[in-house]
Amino acid sequence: MKRLLFSLAMLTAGMLCAVAADFGCAVTWDRHGLLMDGHRVMPVMGEVHYSRIPADEWPREIRKMREGGVTIVATYVFWNHIEEEEGIFRWDGQRDLRRFLEVCRTEQMPVVLRLGPFCHGEVRNGGIPDWMFHKGCRLRSQERVFLGYVEKLYRQIFTQVQGLQWKDGGPVLAAQFDNEYRGSGDYLMALKRMALAIGFDLPFYTRTGWPELSKPVPFGEMLPLYGDYADGFWDKAITEGCGNYYKAFNFKAFRSSTAIGTDLLGQQEAKLTAGEDRYPYFTCELGGGMATAYHRRPYVYPEDAYSMALVKLGSGSNLLGYYMYHGGTNPEGRLHTLNEVQTSPGTANNDLPQLTYDFQAPLGEFGQPYPQYYMLRPLHLFMHDYAAQLATMEARFPAAQDLQRGEDRALRWAVRSEGDSGFVFINNYERLQRLSPKKHVVLKACGVTFPKLTIPSGAMAIFPVNISGIRYATAQLVARRNGQVYMMQIPGIPTTIAMQDGKVLKNVKAKGAGRPVYKNICLLTPAEAERLFLSARQQQAATVDVAWKKVSEAGLLRTVKKGRAKVAEAPSEADWQQAAVYQLECPAGQKGLLRIDYRGDCARLYADGKLVADNFYYGRPFLYGLWRLPHDCRMLQLRILPLQPDAPIYLPREADRTAGESLQKVILSCEE
Repeated sequence: MKRLLFSLAMLTAGMLCAVAADFGCAVTWDRHGLLMDGHRVMPVMGEVHYSRIPADEWPREIRKMREGGVTIVATYVFWNHIEEEEGIFRWDGQRDLRRFLEVCRTEQMPVVLRLGPFCHGEVRNGGIPDWMFHKGCRLRSQERVFLGYVEKLYRQIFTQVQGLQWKDGGPVLAAQFDNEYRGSGDYLMALKRMALAIGFDLPFYTRTGWPELSKPVPFGEMLPLYGDYADGFWDKAITEGCGNYYKAFNFKAFRSSTAIGTDLLGQQEAKLTAGEDRYPYFTCELGGGMATAYHRRPYVYPEDAYSMALVKLGSGSNLLGYYMYHGGTNPEGRLHTLNEVQTSPGTANNDLPQLTYDFQAPLGEFGQPYPQYYMLRPLHLFMHDYAAQLATMEARFPAAQDLQRGEDRALRWAVRSEGDSGFVFINNYERLQRLSPKKHVVLKACGVTFPKLTIPSGAMAIFPVNISGIRYATAQLVARRNGQVYMMQIPGIPTTIAMQDGKVLKNVKAKGAGRPVYKNICLLTPAEAERLFLSARQQQAATVDVAWKKVSEAGLLRTVKKGRAKVAEAPSEADWQQAAVYQLECPAGQKGLLRIDYRGDCARLYADGKLVADNFYYGRPFLYGLWRLPHDCRMLQLRILPLQPDAPIYLPREADRTAGESLQKVILSCEE
């Protein structure tokens, strides 16, 4: 029988340690969250776009996501990826949705399908094919002509899903209708009725909880899912720290965000929507990273993703959904490039790279783990192992919820509790700000008073109260397996563990997973906790310097103009003919990850004259997975356009703003 390992599915002491439930088991929800066969679960959902990853890489990448703690994958079905030409549906290669779903079934990974018709996802027109703009109907509406085309789309998608729905023992658990829709809920209900009539029959359905609908959908028809980001490429401002992203780092009862998609949605009011507390607090777009647009190129830190996740959990969320959790590469279009561009007929507010959609996600474009992949794992372990207790705990907010950017007057903290048990959530971190250490802090929760603490700048923590035999602790619970309780030290905070049996351990030092500090309590360093139960072998990467030479200097500098959306336009194909040209020679037979350290405005990589990768410079190296090259390719060409002084673009503080261009080094990392 196919099993859903609704867990982190990790190895410990050579044995799989997970709570299993059948694909097809009873799935219900209440105001707290999801129940599987009546058992509380706290899923971790990670966005990955199947059509942005070569099909032969899907099994490996799904396994990596599971190792990171993801227990559900979410994926868009981009309309123009499968019907770019009217009436010609493509389910071949990396567009093969059924094959992807079968991989997820094999890998025991549930799936939430985001069906569109509008998706956004930084795809051309938000995923709506160009030909739809010539049909004389209002898009994303209940007009008969538009819904007729959507019905054809949904029927095609159903051919891929049939037999793989949850009720059939398949992985498809839920579906989302449209995305970031602000009109009447009647439109969303029309999409749902259409899907049900076609044959979709799933445990639950979702919608994005932002922006507020002009008319709500009937209660229970679709679960609203929320999000937040640390920064946004979509902001028109080219200054550091613009927008309301700082609010994502403060505990608050308000579930939604006023910063998402301001290019499309404008300014949004931070207010509680009547009745939303009758739904569970779930997220689907918690920024695991951020894309780079030509005019705005945020550099996202691993602490950004971890802090936002911890804050959402402390604010009452019982499903953390990351967008993106895994980056990707746009597929090749027959008629157009499939990236968002200002010149397209729809969703034309930003110029995105033609190919790369790395997103600085926990797993990048080529499956490479960024630091937040590991940093988030202890949080995901905690959610899995303590779901039954944490899920029904209500959030309360003893600290101010209305802090402004960088406001440092008090510690940011929250409590989730039920009866005499609970968790204290602490966040002394905000992106691009240095919050001061908080001295002489006294935390009180569930009748317990902690000793006075100094909370260091940047500290983030979850302290237990009357949990797992612990009266209180200034270390973070991570997991409990085989009778052992695993805790993580918080850097800069001395570890005190007060047991319910009266024993108090002070200034405890980590001894590792196999050496308890008291009875069944194991204390880990953050590095040990990040790799706890990690079953994947940690392979060493051998690096090889790649030879290169400059073939030609850059030509005439282009004039950087602002496009239709009043932001800087990306270079045209003609502009790329003026780029500096370098020739790279890769060692024969090597198929590792190519790292290109350069400075400039942007760069492109060509293999035998074909564009295979691109990059908007923002201070991180340009990467490419050589295993995607044709077997007979030996010579690569790199083109770099110079950075121009005073160009109307935002570059982060990590970027070298020196005018011009240069190539510093090229390294190939190969796993041994």
